[in-house]
Parts: sequence; C-alpha cells; structure tokens
Amino acid sequence: MKGPVQVLVVGFDHPAFSGEVLAEFTRLRDAGIVRLVDLLLVSRAADGSLETLTAPDGVDAGLGGLAVALLAQRDGGGASAEPEAEPAAGPEVWSLADAIPVGTAAAVALIEHLWAGPLTAAIRRAGSTRSAETWLAPDDLALLDALIEQHAMSGHERWS
Repeated sequence: MKGPVQVLVVGFDHPAFSGEVLAEFTRLRDAGIVRLVDLLLVSRAADGSLETLTAPDGVDAGLGGLAVALLAQRDGGGASAEPEAEPAAGPEVWSLADAIPVGTAAAVALIEHLWAGPLTAAIRRAGSTRSAETWLAPDDLALLDALIEQHAMSGHERWS
C-alpha cells in the first residue's frame, strides 16, 4: 500500500445502488486521490448477525472478499476466550457489527488514500509516529465552517 487505508461504513435503511458512488470512486482513482481496494455489501439481521449481500448488476461479483478476510482475521485472529485482566494498551478497538444497526444494510469500503502516501512517508522519515486521528462529525464540520467564515470576515486570510 502506498497510502493509509480507511474502512468507511455507509449505512442504508433501503439500499439503492445507482452506480453514482462507484463512478465517484473511479473519478477519484483516476485523479490519483484514492483507490477503492474492496467493497463489501452487508445487512444486519434482527438477531445481530451479519449477512453478505449480492452485488448489484454492473459491480464485480468478486468484490468483498478482501474485506471479509481482513475483518474476520482482525476480529478473530488470536483473540482469547478468556477476558484479560486489564485492557490491552493500543489503538481503539473497532467492530463492524457496532457500526451497522440491526435491520439495516451497509456498504463497507476499504479506501486507500493515495494522496497521503508521500505525507505518511515524510512523517516516518522525520522519526514521527501517528498519535491519533479522527474524522470530524457533521456538527463539528458546520462549526469549523462558521469559524473559518468568522476568521475571514475579521480580515484574516490564513485559513480558507
């Protein structure tokens, strides 16, 4: 991988796959911004179980295999049935089941951020490591937009 890979889960109450999202991934790939590594379509039943959905017409039926293998090994690889005395230090544990509400469906995309590859390499060469990362929630994005606008209206041009 050249850049960091994000797991993006997009939920649907009633999935309607028009092809518009895949077309956008193609555009972003062609621009060298991101690469869609894999795409898994799942639903979560009333009992909490996850079921793989059939890919819509026009989508490679082989998609989803990498995501299934990665998530299965990640969730089950080396996990002990015995509870640990203390929680393991390290990154926050994430669960696909927690990301998909019961009775809904989701598209799980593995997205490689090609644009970030050179930045990640530069950070490593500088002897740095990632301390934390997150994405701003919609409310936080709206607040940030308002703060940028206020800043610009006060005559500052640094952030735009």
